[in-house]
Amino acid sequence: MKKKQFKAESKKLLDMMINSIYTHKEIFLREIISNASDAIDKLYFRSLTDDSVGISKDDFKITIALDKENRTVTVADNGCGMTAEELENNLGTIAKSGSLDFKNNMEEKSDVEIIGQFGVGFYSSFMVSDKVTVLSRAFGSDEANLWTSEGAEGYTIEKAEKAEAGTVITMYLKEDTEENKYSDYLETYRISSIIKKYSDYIRYPITMEVQLTRPVEGSENEFENYSEVKTLNSMIPLWRKNKSEIQSEEYESFYKDKFYDYEKPAKVIHSKVEGQTTYDALLFIPKKAPYDYYSKSFEKGLQLYSNGVLIMDKCPDLLPDYFSFVKGLVDSADLSLNISREVLQQDYQLKLIAKTIEKKIKSELTTMLRKDRETYEEFFKAFGVQLKYGLYEGYGVNKETLQDLIMFISSHEDKYTTLNEYVDRMQDGQKVIYYACGETKAKIDMLPQVEAVKSKGYEILYFTDNVDEFAIQMLMNYEDKSFVNVCADKLDLDTDEEKEAIKKANEDAKDMLGKMSDAIGESVTGVRFTNSLKNHPACLTSEGMLSTEMEKVLNAMPNADSIKAETVLEINANHAIAEKLKTLDDETLAKYAKLLYMQARLIGGLSIEDPAEFSNLISELMV
Repeated sequence: MKKKQFKAESKKLLDMMINSIYTHKEIFLREIISNASDAIDKLYFRSLTDDSVGISKDDFKITIALDKENRTVTVADNGCGMTAEELENNLGTIAKSGSLDFKNNMEEKSDVEIIGQFGVGFYSSFMVSDKVTVLSRAFGSDEANLWTSEGAEGYTIEKAEKAEAGTVITMYLKEDTEENKYSDYLETYRISSIIKKYSDYIRYPITMEVQLTRPVEGSENEFENYSEVKTLNSMIPLWRKNKSEIQSEEYESFYKDKFYDYEKPAKVIHSKVEGQTTYDALLFIPKKAPYDYYSKSFEKGLQLYSNGVLIMDKCPDLLPDYFSFVKGLVDSADLSLNISREVLQQDYQLKLIAKTIEKKIKSELTTMLRKDRETYEEFFKAFGVQLKYGLYEGYGVNKETLQDLIMFISSHEDKYTTLNEYVDRMQDGQKVIYYACGETKAKIDMLPQVEAVKSKGYEILYFTDNVDEFAIQMLMNYEDKSFVNVCADKLDLDTDEEKEAIKKANEDAKDMLGKMSDAIGESVTGVRFTNSLKNHPACLTSEGMLSTEMEKVLNAMPNADSIKAETVLEINANHAIAEKLKTLDDETLAKYAKLLYMQARLIGGLSIEDPAEFSNLISELMV
């Protein structure tokens, strides 16, 4: 029998198909099963208008058989089959897709979903096989043909016997190597796991005979082997069912099984979108963050299916970073896949799907916040930091999406509040939103400025996450209300009379305050009296965009340069210490200035550079 050469010229091309296009060798089974599904779809489509087909949809199936002795994996279908000419055209020409031709020639829409597009999937079988045979009999034909190839050297086609229409592909596995154990594909568990991963939602049953063991009836210690044909795939994707037909327990079970969570999700989002692009989405918002969520090892992304076939386990382009906590999947037939069906071309449809998913997630979170506050607050404890990072990393570009989803603990009832709720409670004439930063709410409440602002009856937001102040600076304002750090020099709580009084106090003590500033050195930009403190003797006030809390966060980062906020030491003009300072000689005044500065840093949650000096100053002044 004369061996024929592949029409697509070269060994080089087939080598590329086998060794370069596909990332994972296990993909071969997905491709072969997808081709079998396409073949059945073609015959099913014909049966819709041709009564002579005589096969109902329930009779179609794909069968897997493993033969360890001969090292073969066989995939059989009872679909349309191929004539000798079709074998020649479809398998003899690399990148010739019979499925694509069929899809293009369909005269009317139907529920048939053709998976194959490029005509290269079949050749993935040579990644694991050194010989492949295709026994096929076209529906309506009395003849069968056998296509045989051992790779790029060519192929043969000869007459053969086959009782029924359909195709049987037999792959003779390569010998094991140090890098690849091809024998794994002869194990039932391995084949089952691949089908579950990639082909679980092929619409026709994928069956395989498995060997099982059971006790011998009437005996406690004897066992016997028996075989059973099992269906390995689920066939009907949960996301393609009507929501009205699905119980909440089904969603929960699917989520736990598919995404390895022991808790049920906080929210299920099940949607079907039709329009410029059509897709089904089944999304889950977890209750708690996975252990690696805030680490570099975490990978975001949704599972991506095309007509029920898994294309990517995690497609990062479908989720913005600030919604990276969402788990789930998208199934669409409208995507432009590349030749290996492993990754996507960057096309308009993908971006459109991502944008609608983003809007849907925001809408569902907003509804949860409004109607199920307790659940939302638990969600926010787990993932709120990520939403705040979204504000910061986008330089405010994501403001409209995220600003109404973020929350902070508030001095009003010591509970979570949104920015909108804060603004609704603002006093008449209040122009700004007050906040204070620190490690915990308790430590923030110790700040002298916080006491002063609360004494005026104003509500304060507690910023306890490192990203909080950075995010708010990107947000800039909310409903035309600017944000003011109570520890910044922009705090304006005094009456006109109080402003005049403190201005005169500073002018009268100008020389003394200058000497104190000189004693402290470059650590402060100045020293001044203030009447905005109640019981505390002194505090540090930030000038400019960089606050003392931001200084602390930035300096804690790896390989950070030493960064200092511009600060002013403010002395309480109404405290006894203010009068004491006026009685001191220059040497003692300098010691008081340094001590007050160090105390202010400690109260503000900042470290001091020389703890020994601090201790010595206290001892000296005590003696």
